[in-house]
Amino acid sequence: MTSNVQLYLAAIAIAFAVSFLLVPLVRQAAIRFGWIDRPASAVKTHKMPTPSLGGVAIWVGFEASLIAIRFFTTFPSGTLRSLRAVVVGSFVVFVLGVIDDIRKPSGLNFRAKFAGQTLAAALLLWYGMGINFITPHYLAIALTIVWVVGISNAFNIIDIMDGLCVTQAIVAATAFLLIRMPFEQVYVNVASAALLGAALGYLPWNFSSKRKIFMGDSGSMTLGFVLAAVSLGHSYSRVNPLGVYAPLFILLVPMYDTFYVAVVRMRKGLSPFMGSKDHFALRLEALGFTRHQIVALAGLAAALLSVCAFIITRVAWQWSLIIYAVLLAELALLTRAISRIEVK
Repeated sequence: MTSNVQLYLAAIAIAFAVSFLLVPLVRQAAIRFGWIDRPASAVKTHKMPTPSLGGVAIWVGFEASLIAIRFFTTFPSGTLRSLRAVVVGSFVVFVLGVIDDIRKPSGLNFRAKFAGQTLAAALLLWYGMGINFITPHYLAIALTIVWVVGISNAFNIIDIMDGLCVTQAIVAATAFLLIRMPFEQVYVNVASAALLGAALGYLPWNFSSKRKIFMGDSGSMTLGFVLAAVSLGHSYSRVNPLGVYAPLFILLVPMYDTFYVAVVRMRKGLSPFMGSKDHFALRLEALGFTRHQIVALAGLAAALLSVCAFIITRVAWQWSLIIYAVLLAELALLTRAISRIEVK
């Protein structure tokens, strides 16, 4: 256990260093080649043209950490195959995001994104990664694809203000690492640690006032994909069959925003795939919260939900049902409250 903890800390440190040092270089390249996210539409929430493609630094930091760790340790049998699945799949999603970022403001349409994300999900299945507690098998395959595509897009959708998406990824990666550490599912823990470090390395630049850079779809979709992939690891509990649903808690904030925005758009007669300002974060901003406060509140909510995820993996199923019921009631009350807020 001690040696593996050191391994995870090394993965975090390497990913952080590479990501942090690479961001300024990516930013200069984005400015030089005109890869700028401009507030050209009413749904944009930033006011100044900002360099994009910060996701390049995140992905390179993530991959560099995994490669470095590979050469400094011996993984258990089967671990490299699972890590290879995450690497290959994340590369597909990353390239898809880069193409979208470079082609902005038009970018790729949602059909092209769904197709690429589905391919990446299929690659995970090809390498033997997927939902394994549902039968029949074809239903498990379908749900795996829906899960991976859905979480990849959820992180893309929630990337609407500085720090919001990346802090959600930081909390989620930390939760997956800590909850799974006792089970020593090494590929889940190493990938979570590497993603945590890469996201932490990018975070200061996203908050910077003078050297700001957006992660773009290349970052948000990659973060979502990797987190969806690591969530497909082994069972989460040895005492409670409902513990397998822990990822729903860990990733609930971006999932909630995705469902909420889609429902609101459809009730307005709009396509759920069109941009709008119906996000819960923008409604909180209209209520008077600052963006830093919103990011902090969302991060705190994700952390508390992750604690709930940890609890349901350690208690009897009856207590888990109570936790589920309480959270559902609170979500209903939250939805009712924020739906009364008008966003101009």
